[in-house]
Amino acid sequence: MLVTVKDMLTKARANGYAVGQFNINNLEWTKSILLTAQEMNSPVILGVSEGAGKYMGGFKVVSAMVKALIEEQNITVPVALHLDHGTYEGCYKCIEAGFSSIMFDGSHYPIDENIAKTKELVAVTREKGMSLEAEVGSIGGEEDGVVGMGECADPNECKAIADLGVTMLAAGIGNIHGKYPANWKGLSFETLEAVKEKVGDMPLVLHGGTGIPEDMIKKAISLGVAKINVNTECQLSFAAATRKYIEAGKDLEGKGFDPRKLLAPGAEAIKETVREKITLFGSADKA
Repeated sequence: MLVTVKDMLTKARANGYAVGQFNINNLEWTKSILLTAQEMNSPVILGVSEGAGKYMGGFKVVSAMVKALIEEQNITVPVALHLDHGTYEGCYKCIEAGFSSIMFDGSHYPIDENIAKTKELVAVTREKGMSLEAEVGSIGGEEDGVVGMGECADPNECKAIADLGVTMLAAGIGNIHGKYPANWKGLSFETLEAVKEKVGDMPLVLHGGTGIPEDMIKKAISLGVAKINVNTECQLSFAAATRKYIEAGKDLEGKGFDPRKLLAPGAEAIKETVREKITLFGSADKA
């Protein structure tokens, strides 16, 4: 059974830890993340970008797969299925598909339009019993076609969006998607503190969790971040393990690779990445 993000993040915010959102791209990724969350007794958020949803056959396919895996694998920890960086149209598709949570990324709109569209989605998700994430100040870098320059959010604009009744808020604080460059200046804790002062106890979201130093992660959590997104690190670990398996030349026998064996090392690598992040975020044994 899927749950919303609200209870997860309220508990995380109150107890000084963060819940990880791990983006999924196929069956193996999804199963690995769910089994690891169960093993560590941690709540977990499965993130789905619009590109990944299309790749997997559509949002209804993703929703059905996740719900079936929860049942078949006896997953009892809280699991939310969340649209990541959703467009206005994509949000409605995921509402129809049975997601338990959505993110409307209106950061590229003028603030008045971002507010108007977010306000509409607040009403719809509230009626459906779903949770809603909004964004102010675009996240830097590129992820699945979503490009941002990494602007720091305006705390007053954050308050305007928060006051609409969203569940959680992603505020740009210098974080970026993908690998961080050597000249990255780090997170703007000054911005984070200013946002926290404006929005109060609302759970904050940190996108681009791959590559941020541990001390910055922990400080961000102490300043109200209750949800941290991880995607690139899972991609890198999956790719490295798969590449190593192929280069070893196993299971050729003139027939090519057995796809189940080919994907198994990558799936195990994702498990290890998720274990590390759950430990860092402090959500183990918090289900």
